[in-house]
Amino acid sequence: MDFLFTSLLVFMLIGSIIAIEIRNLLASVIAVGVVGFAVSVLFLFLGAPDIAITQVIVEVLSLVILIRATVKADNVAIEKRIDNFANVIALVFVGFFLSFAWVALRDMPRFGQPLMRVSSDYVKYAISEVKAANVVAAIILDYRGYDTLGEAIVLFVSILGAFVILRRRGKKKTYEEDTEHVGIME
Repeated sequence: MDFLFTSLLVFMLIGSIIAIEIRNLLASVIAVGVVGFAVSVLFLFLGAPDIAITQVIVEVLSLVILIRATVKADNVAIEKRIDNFANVIALVFVGFFLSFAWVALRDMPRFGQPLMRVSSDYVKYAISEVKAANVVAAIILDYRGYDTLGEAIVLFVSILGAFVILRRRGKKKTYEEDTEHVGIME
């Protein structure tokens, strides 16, 4: 299992380096998306399927928005030629992702069997320990409060990022240049 964690982390590191170093903006966005999906597989390995689902949802939304913005900005590079290196790297990443997802899903318990036994204690002691009228609210807000806070922060940041990317006011036109830094280096 340590080999799987290590190889997944190395895979994420390589994807991050490719996202930073590649010149094609669309390929860079795809590499960032692959790293995000690898994070969701890592959450599956760690036994947090709810966080993995949240990560996948945020990743899909942000990829759709970033690809939409990238295709608009990088149209010339896409139309000139087909980038074989980016296609090969994307296929390699998809292969790695599918193999890691297969290993993660293979080791999960059969349908209907609980992932963790602690949930039965949550239901058993929620009313007596927390003194809440609602068992679901007691579990979400008291027992799993930090987890719920983390998921809310992830969703808030993704919505804020979508707002910043999709806003119309304050964006430069594609033909405008930065004129602020022209005289600094002379």
